[in-house]
Amino acid sequence: MARRAKKQATMWDVATLAGVSQATVSLVLNGAHDGRVSAKTRDRVMAAATELDYRTNAYARSLRSGKSGMVGFISDEVASAPFAGRLLKGAQELAWETGHVILSVDTYNDPDLEAAAIDMMRSYRVRGVIYASMYHRVVQLPGALEGVPTVVVNAQEAEDRVLSFFPDEEAGGYSATRQLLDAGHRRVAMINIQSPDSTLPAGLGRLAGYRRALDESGVGFDPRLVRYGTGDVDDGLTLARDLMTTGEAPTAIFCGNDRTAWGAYRALESLGLHVPDDCSVVGFDNQDMLAPNLDPGLTTLALPFERMARDALRSLLNPPVGDVADYPIECPLVTRGSVASAKVRTA
Repeated sequence: MARRAKKQATMWDVATLAGVSQATVSLVLNGAHDGRVSAKTRDRVMAAATELDYRTNAYARSLRSGKSGMVGFISDEVASAPFAGRLLKGAQELAWETGHVILSVDTYNDPDLEAAAIDMMRSYRVRGVIYASMYHRVVQLPGALEGVPTVVVNAQEAEDRVLSFFPDEEAGGYSATRQLLDAGHRRVAMINIQSPDSTLPAGLGRLAGYRRALDESGVGFDPRLVRYGTGDVDDGLTLARDLMTTGEAPTAIFCGNDRTAWGAYRALESLGLHVPDDCSVVGFDNQDMLAPNLDPGLTTLALPFERMARDALRSLLNPPVGDVADYPIECPLVTRGSVASAKVRTA
């Protein structure tokens, strides 16, 4: 015999149990009670709602108000990428804290899927949309988001029409190079993660920070100490070996990402050299499956995925006053064992 479904409690049931009006229950459960309902009455309403296992009808509330407790999260491959997935984690955590739910779709750069996702989110009357990228790039917002409150994360919106939250690449490159300079190194090389003609913000910013740190320290930029790769391990291996065997070898290498740094470790080992005794190495990204597991652990800059997402969602829920569209977020330095003081060279 089928079990009869338990009757769902109504707002009237809560009001009867709490001994208040339905209007008072509505004010309390919808968070509009400040200054209008005493703390004692609020506690009585909440206790009654808990006892009756009352659930608000979020869909009906969204129809009445024109807003829902949902926030859209549209990305290329963020939700399915372990590394960049911390963007979604950061957004979900703050959403939960503020009584919202994230509605997430990975589009894999398919325009039709993206259009369908936006249409679905509009039909659910989302509070707004977080438009995220797996890697830092400049993006054009789809026209279908016109009129929908939107923020961009881990990317920069091309026309500065909405707020963009992204890693401060230049400050990160500066911090990485400064870490090596402060350890006494003066021949500091860099292996970048893109070609000289690439327009991607990550490589451009990290190189600019490297140059600024060298210039400020009085060491000066030497193009002979820079190599350009694609950010993979094999490039780090090949280019680090080239740096160490061509002319006067550097005593430290700033690698544009952690995979390149792993390749540099392998190159130094193949030459009978050791990190950091013979050459210090700093990476970028703080990939948790890689950086702490190298031997020695890699000093690197962490991409602020969770903070970017939280700041973006916070601004979506409570838009800031002013015209600032770009919000570069600091990349924290994570120190491990790959940097040592430079050895004094003797004649």
